[in-house]
Amino acid sequence: MTSAALDAFIAEATARSCRQPDPADCVLALAPLMLDLIDHAGSFLQPQHYRSSASGYTRNLIYDAPDASLSLYSIVWLPGQWTPVHDHGSWGVVGVVEGVLEERSYVRLSPDRGADDEIELARGGTILLRHGAVTSFVPNPDHIHVTGVPAERPRAVSLHLYGRTMSDFNIYDAAARTRRRIQVAHNES
Repeated sequence: MTSAALDAFIAEATARSCRQPDPADCVLALAPLMLDLIDHAGSFLQPQHYRSSASGYTRNLIYDAPDASLSLYSIVWLPGQWTPVHDHGSWGVVGVVEGVLEERSYVRLSPDRGADDEIELARGGTILLRHGAVTSFVPNPDHIHVTGVPAERPRAVSLHLYGRTMSDFNIYDAAARTRRRIQVAHNES
């Protein structure tokens, strides 16, 4: 199911992302669209977009471009659910529809960005994103982070727009100093 607000967002996000090949310029152009989309979330989010699982955060696909150039997900985070430490290999724009989403950043200190081992990560800052907040990231430098909801906070729901179909990403093991690519599942809508 779609709505006029979602259709307009997809059309304009597609146009703006095509006009802005630089990831930093792209997220700059798209962040205001996400801010507007959050205000209209009630017009297009359906019960299937709020699906969750006690076993981990849940990715619910809303839109996937036929050419794999854009994807939009609703992600549901129950209390205590977190991603692994990861990067996306893409630009992204995130808006919070419900609750407070927490993002804890990491900085890659090792110089070889192409290496999958001997990776030295340092913990960075923490961002708390309340309902209505929008954040963005670009792939270079890698945006390495862990995202979720502490056990003492209620559920959070966020919208995630990526510059590709987000079916895989890199996860990091800070203690082992490694990175590997994994497939990530989602629910079809």
